[in-house]
Amino acid sequence: MLEVLRGASGRSRVGLLLLGVPFLLCLGTAPLFDVDEGAFAEASREMWASADFGHTTLNGVDRFDKPVAVYWLQALAIGLLGPGEWAVRLPSALCAWALCVAVAKFACTQWGRATGGWAAVLLASNLGLLVIGRASTADALLNLCLGLTALDLCRHLMTGSAWPLRRAALWVGIGVMTKGPVAVLIPGATLCLWWLSYRDGKKARQALSDLWSWAIVLVVAAPWYLYAWGRHGEAFVNGFLVKHNLERFSSAMEGHAGSVLYFVVLLPVLWLPWTGLLVPVLARFRDQWTDPVSRFLVLWAAFVLTFFSLSDTKLPHYALYAFVPLALLMARQAVQHGPWLRAALWLGLGTWLALLTLLPWLAVTLGRRTDDPFYRALLGGAPLPGGHWLVVALAAGLLFWLTVDRWRSFQSRSCAAGVVCALVCVAWLWPWVGEVLQGPTRRAAWASVQYSGSAVQWDVHWPSVGYYREQPVPRRPPQPGELAFVRADRLTSHPLREDFDVLYKERSVALVRRKAAADGQTP
Repeated sequence: MLEVLRGASGRSRVGLLLLGVPFLLCLGTAPLFDVDEGAFAEASREMWASADFGHTTLNGVDRFDKPVAVYWLQALAIGLLGPGEWAVRLPSALCAWALCVAVAKFACTQWGRATGGWAAVLLASNLGLLVIGRASTADALLNLCLGLTALDLCRHLMTGSAWPLRRAALWVGIGVMTKGPVAVLIPGATLCLWWLSYRDGKKARQALSDLWSWAIVLVVAAPWYLYAWGRHGEAFVNGFLVKHNLERFSSAMEGHAGSVLYFVVLLPVLWLPWTGLLVPVLARFRDQWTDPVSRFLVLWAAFVLTFFSLSDTKLPHYALYAFVPLALLMARQAVQHGPWLRAALWLGLGTWLALLTLLPWLAVTLGRRTDDPFYRALLGGAPLPGGHWLVVALAAGLLFWLTVDRWRSFQSRSCAAGVVCALVCVAWLWPWVGEVLQGPTRRAAWASVQYSGSAVQWDVHWPSVGYYREQPVPRRPPQPGELAFVRADRLTSHPLREDFDVLYKERSVALVRRKAAADGQTP
């Protein structure tokens, strides 16, 4: 990324720097979101505290969910910046920013500055990448690795040069260290499809059989995998390779199931406010198929969406593995905009802004009506964000100004409107969502620090409490004298409710201490 910034002109350099604003702005204002963010953050904190950088634990228990690359980055950030939300999310934000810069450079070189500008803004302001680029999970780093791999494989297939292929192998190796075999599967399958799509797939065959590239992947990834296997043996094989890879495809893990149309419905949501650009990408499929670069991008995106649609486990961020190819294809269509496409883009931007500003009111209203006591207390008791109507008026006014302003190009006005939506999302809505969903949990964890004794998670999975307490908080029933984090709605119905003192309670979250057993009485 630094090389790209140094090589850009003054105006372009400013634009590339501004791409980082949606990911870095207000990065630490929202609490950590459970389960995923809390688990990754706490595992990274435990890694730094233990100085055992070859293995991860969560609440003191071996964690085989993911390889170690992202934990290394997050642990380093914690060590340098302290255990705050901003620190543990910073690696993801920098990865998302670097991805936008890399895509901008590729598109500018391949199709011109207008396409590069569109591609960068599309990536930096869509809902899917905004969420994952501000989360302390492995997906932003994996997206960066997959995106760089796709770009360098395109360069290799177009020029036949070996250096882009070797760089792609490096990104694959880092991806394998980030999330496992998926980093090999997606580019490998795309190359095979490219090979099959041409009568002469010589370059694809050469890429797949290049021994130097495979050696780079092995040098980067094999040492840690061999170490983990030697240290944990069958537990690592079953926990990581079998459970968190093979079984994710063959069975729905942790209830994350969905129909084969899951991503057909989800993809337009994740691409807000730019959903309208997906239509010309599909409508002009034949034109894109004749262009070698576009064909590779189509094959990449098609494989990702098809493969994960057939998987039994379905999670929203799986669709993001197709976002770099889609952003480039959508940018090419945006440059060729006509009146219908302009209307679709402005409709999407207006709809997205309306959803952003109405979401707090809708969430609180629906929360009061739900039958689930946990979410009724969590959402129904949440206040609306400050300055709600002021933000609505300012954002709507700015969008209107950009609509009627005829001095600037359509691209400039559209990209500026997308950035407005992104800033409203990250600076105003995102902190409120974090406060509503996780604020009580964070404050309960902070309150627990003033009480002596160990703490547990009782019939809940809120790993962020360990991060805020800066010590493991295992999941089990509390022993006499122990603190326990528990759902507040279960306090009144629990058969042992008389055995607990409530130390802190806010909306749906409670902190309790189990009373010590009386002398001679069995707890």
